[in-house]
Amino acid sequence: MDCYMDFCLLPDPEFTAPVLMNALFNKLHRALVEMNSRELGVSFPEYQETPRQLGNCLRLHGRAECLNRLMSEDWLKGLRDHLEAGSIEPVPEDALHCRVRRVQPQSSVERLRRRYIKRHGVTEEEAASRLPDEIEERVKLPFLRVRSTSTGQDFLLFLKHEQPQSQPVEGEFNTYGLSREATVPWF
Repeated sequence: MDCYMDFCLLPDPEFTAPVLMNALFNKLHRALVEMNSRELGVSFPEYQETPRQLGNCLRLHGRAECLNRLMSEDWLKGLRDHLEAGSIEPVPEDALHCRVRRVQPQSSVERLRRRYIKRHGVTEEEAASRLPDEIEERVKLPFLRVRSTSTGQDFLLFLKHEQPQSQPVEGEFNTYGLSREATVPWF
């Protein structure tokens, strides 16, 4: 990953920054699916867990050829008035490296109870006593509202930027620009 490109949202009186970031990310996801790309990673330079926010900038990382190929497509249609797309730039030599990954919380307690009832043939009351409300995991991470291109389902994509490290880790990215093992430059 020797290059990057920033997409910064512009202030808009009609749409909030999270709404625009969701739209930008969904368009990027569809473009990566169409390109069948496993080489481009994302990060959010203004990412914060407290207060929980992704910020107004999405940074795309990859080789110059991959970024140029993406930008030759018309994937930003309808969003160009709402953002400023930077140029493809080289990654600073002193950049650290960070893994940006998806965090999937456990299912809701109601779903876990329905599953338990179905598997064990118990009553709702018995399932509620065995699976108390406290087991439900609450994720307190920034997220995007995403529509899967494969299933058509809408879901919350919780994101975690792990601690920056000095050495990069190579690997593939999924069509959301995330990876379980690969890092992206962090600066």
